[in-house]
Amino acid sequence: MSINWQEYQNQGFYDESVQGDGQARRHAKTVVNYLAELGSDELRSRQVAAELAIKEMGITFRVYHEGSSIDRPWPFDILPRMMPQKEWQHIEQGLKQRVKALNLFIQDLYNDQQIIKDGVFPAYLIENSVNFRKECIGITPPNGVWAHICGSDLVRDQDGTVYVLEDNLRVPSGVSYMLENRSVVKRAFPELFERLSVEPVSDYPSQLFDMLSAMSPRPQSQTEVVVLTPGIYNSAYFEHSYLAQQMGCELVEGRDLVVQDDDRVYMRTIAGLKPVDVIYRRIDDLFLDPEAFEKDSMLGVPGLMRAWKAGNVALCNAPGAGVADDKVVYAYVPEMIRYYLDEEILLPNVPTYKCLDEEDRAYVLEHLSELVVKPANESGGYGLLIGPRASKKELKEYAERIVADPRNYIAQPTLNLSTVPTLIKDQVEPRHVDLRPFILSSSVDESYVTMGGLTRVAMTKGSLVVNSSQGGGSKDTWIIKEGH
Repeated sequence: MSINWQEYQNQGFYDESVQGDGQARRHAKTVVNYLAELGSDELRSRQVAAELAIKEMGITFRVYHEGSSIDRPWPFDILPRMMPQKEWQHIEQGLKQRVKALNLFIQDLYNDQQIIKDGVFPAYLIENSVNFRKECIGITPPNGVWAHICGSDLVRDQDGTVYVLEDNLRVPSGVSYMLENRSVVKRAFPELFERLSVEPVSDYPSQLFDMLSAMSPRPQSQTEVVVLTPGIYNSAYFEHSYLAQQMGCELVEGRDLVVQDDDRVYMRTIAGLKPVDVIYRRIDDLFLDPEAFEKDSMLGVPGLMRAWKAGNVALCNAPGAGVADDKVVYAYVPEMIRYYLDEEILLPNVPTYKCLDEEDRAYVLEHLSELVVKPANESGGYGLLIGPRASKKELKEYAERIVADPRNYIAQPTLNLSTVPTLIKDQVEPRHVDLRPFILSSSVDESYVTMGGLTRVAMTKGSLVVNSSQGGGSKDTWIIKEGH
């Protein structure tokens, strides 16, 4: 059965591939026309083959539900999400600007706190921050970089404007799925890669390894880089093992490492102790070192913070970087960019109401049924209130939470997220998406942005929830070079 794009109903949302009249957008024309020729039966056949490949390749994610955990095949849609190269160049510059300001902000907070002294950022936000680590005060990591890896979530609104929804600066995940999505789609549509010039993403593991190696306190010829995982029961374990394998690094757990009396980190091997120079840690701050943080942690390494402070090991991301991974701090990023860089923001924030502000809080409580309200430090879509879809009981309970702890909440207008064509059974239908590009920073002034990122898609009709842990799926993201 052929696909008739005239019948494709985007229901008034901004669709990134097909306009309201059924005509393809310029950058998507080749793919849209090709899909129409291919037909829905053939597409379905290729989707089934892709899902089988995902199972065979062992691409999984872990879902926690009612006290148990289940490994599931990675949810994936074979139809790519496409963006023109010219637009991406602007987004790339905006992301680099943003990460630079965030790193300068974190460095300032743990040292001079000049931004607070100058009245640009309120001191009480840090006093009440669950991610501010007093153990990091006075520290300057190599090259002044705290957030070496950042995953910023982008959304597109009704008028086509791209906004930054949030920044993930602690242990951002998802990049392995971005890489595997490309691998699977190349199998599904090899002929499209011959017709189009799609920017590659395969250099990410080498870019990551080069950045990690450059952080080493010892000469790079001697550098030992390891990936520190909480273990096989972590939801992102697939990614930990995948990246370690791609970089040719050891994948270790806390029990595999030890800090000796010389404040250096060593890895236990069958040949004895081996020095470790750089740790790409996928463990939250509080579990990193039972000497410095949670005393009962079995995941971390006793003495790790001592070794880091002594400059004998590099940690990526640096402990304490999560102070900027706070949705209330997010609201101040435009001011940070003006303050540290003397520039205007290139990629705008979503308009944000801070519930700790009395005037903003009054507005939020009055318009709760129209807004999306988020806790300051939750992730994965948890704790979210989508006002237009909430019951009266939910609205009342949430209002009580806001009044009880206003520092912990922000509110934003309900965005009409853009849609892209998605294969639902044997039909092509619009579904809402977001995008998580990944930014690597080797210094405050030098960074690398992936060509595209992980597109997450709400597989349920009308849903805005894209998180895989809550029923979302993913797509390959194509940055299409001009003229194709």
